[in-house]
Amino acid sequence: MTTTYPFSAIVGMDGLRLALLLNAVSPAVGGVLVRGEKGTAKSTAVRAIASLLPEVDVVAGCRFSCDPAAPDPSCPDGPHEPGTGEARPARMVELPVGASEDRLVGALDIERALSDGVKAFEPGLLADAHRGVLYVDEVNLLHDHLIDLLLDAAAMGASYVEREGVSVRHAARFLLVGTMNPEEGELRPQLLDRFGLTVEVAASRDTEERVEVVRRRLAYDEDPEGFAARWAADEEALRERIAAARSLLPRVALGDRALRQIAAVCAGFEVDGMRADIVTARTATALAAWAGRTDVRTEDVRGAALLSLPHRRRRAPFDAPGLDEDKLDEILRRFEEDDPEPDPDPGPEDGPGGSGPDDPGGPEGGPQEGAGDGPGEQSPPAGPEPSVPDQRTGEHETADREPDSAPADRDSGPGEVDDGAGGTGGERAAVGAAEPFRTRRLDVPGLGEGAAGRRSRARSAHGRTTGARRPRGTLSALHLSATVRAAAPHQLARGRRGPGLLVRRDDLREAVREGREGNLVLFVVDASGSMAARKRMSAIKGAVLSLLLDAYQRRDKVGLITFRGADAELALPPTSSVDTAAARLERLPTGGRTPLAAGLLKAREVLRVERLRDPARRPLLVVVTDGRATEARRSGGPTPVERAGRAARMLAGDGVASVVVDCEAGPVRLGLAGALARELRGTPVTLDELRADSVTALVRDVRTVSNPRRAA
Repeated sequence: MTTTYPFSAIVGMDGLRLALLLNAVSPAVGGVLVRGEKGTAKSTAVRAIASLLPEVDVVAGCRFSCDPAAPDPSCPDGPHEPGTGEARPARMVELPVGASEDRLVGALDIERALSDGVKAFEPGLLADAHRGVLYVDEVNLLHDHLIDLLLDAAAMGASYVEREGVSVRHAARFLLVGTMNPEEGELRPQLLDRFGLTVEVAASRDTEERVEVVRRRLAYDEDPEGFAARWAADEEALRERIAAARSLLPRVALGDRALRQIAAVCAGFEVDGMRADIVTARTATALAAWAGRTDVRTEDVRGAALLSLPHRRRRAPFDAPGLDEDKLDEILRRFEEDDPEPDPDPGPEDGPGGSGPDDPGGPEGGPQEGAGDGPGEQSPPAGPEPSVPDQRTGEHETADREPDSAPADRDSGPGEVDDGAGGTGGERAAVGAAEPFRTRRLDVPGLGEGAAGRRSRARSAHGRTTGARRPRGTLSALHLSATVRAAAPHQLARGRRGPGLLVRRDDLREAVREGREGNLVLFVVDASGSMAARKRMSAIKGAVLSLLLDAYQRRDKVGLITFRGADAELALPPTSSVDTAAARLERLPTGGRTPLAAGLLKAREVLRVERLRDPARRPLLVVVTDGRATEARRSGGPTPVERAGRAARMLAGDGVASVVVDCEAGPVRLGLAGALARELRGTPVTLDELRADSVTALVRDVRTVSNPRRAA
């Protein structure tokens, strides 16, 4: 059996340790979401907390861990006779990113349910985690429908499995812990809100602390049992303190003054709904119990807000969660001025074991150190995460005059226009993006089978039923009418005499469903001098930012290619972290010639590699340009426009669905972006048509070589 790294040996990470301990004291807090870069021992800390939880009494033989003192009346293994039961350690169950719905909630034997009327149910991970810890690593990569099921069960304390009118319910109360690397994509705000607390972890920049992390990790790897034995006393002290805080929790009084403080803080940060108030109240109560007190004080409210509000505050798109501590202190200060009643003096409960909320370690030598997946981390629970500066309006900028049609280069053919600076325009500083807007949906034609999302049509486990087929593997979505039709002609031959329907495995039919998939949206952005007028570039960045926001909402992967000067650059390899793409876009400089062909060829190479990595995810190419092409040209060789056309035809030959966002401006327009769209066999879209409320956008759609079409 693998020896778990001791919780009390973790270096730093005060915020994470405190959040986990508070959930251990009061599971009603609602779990914790741990955000942090790779290699910051997130998983190590989560696995370590499970060993500190008190043992649980369970009904002997019950697969759903029923409490013998109060067994679940609807337990599928019940009813249970009153008994003493047996004690076992609390479980820590891990949910893999690639788990199926049946693995999470359990599977119902449809054949036995239809033919015998028996609820033959195989429990899933939610049943295994009941009264323990459910750990989801990389929760932001989990499919949305699994996250919905998971969080619904966590909120209701029960799991429901329903198949064609046959339902099973069982209790599912657990400490939910999710970890994620924000670089790989964010969770939707609705899902963030379902986690009780959130903490940020980052690798420590203190040399001595990093040295201690490495020293302890090496000692653990060399002798796990001996290392754990050296920390056994501290682990036992923590275990006893958790049990004591749990016993004290029902006696903690949350007075009206503390409730008003909580309401003032939540209102001051303009959080939506009432879940924030409830979670903050439960967390403040747990903090008081952890400190050994029976009253909730201002420091408890402040500490609870720092853990429960960062992911719930209103923020601009792509801003990272965080909380302004100065604003929090100002709200509490104003409250004190309006309601000057002092907190009560420490009572007899504040004894030697009652250290405050900033001391998650408790006894001397307690959890103050950490090691695990990588270097140790210092995680201040309150610090706001830096976010991308909001420079989207650009109204303070002075607009540069952009020539409507620059003089032609001497080597240029039609449409080969320089950047207005003799073809050698220097780099210009980045400008902010204009305010984003809601875009029309751009989808890939046909029917895909990619990862679940919200963009293009696809065969899916969830969605509207479009037909039936014989099962492929384990049956999970029964098509009842098709199954009955398949079994009906054989009832006499099978000797049916009563009212029941005799169903064999060959009769079963599964539903074929159509939903939506997420795509790979690859942006190819022209950053050359011909696009460099400040107001114009601000509008273009605003449009791309709007498309990125749309991609985030539709659960796409995104990539970003820019071209300017002499070559194209993969500014962001395809990733689920749409906010990273937005940050790269904000910093994008402009200037120089327009190597359009290089940008298209780079896109073709990126798509080729991604097709090998994830063949089921279909790509959508979004080219943002005015269609001009200027670059160095060899004597007698093809012109830049001809090279761009050749690259576009190669992409079209690959069957890539594409959209060309036409950024040409001014009274004299060459129509080069439209010509490029024809070469790509894609759809030209102006900036105005990109808006969802644009009248002209209502009659345009994406076209490909294999399936040209126009959708009304």
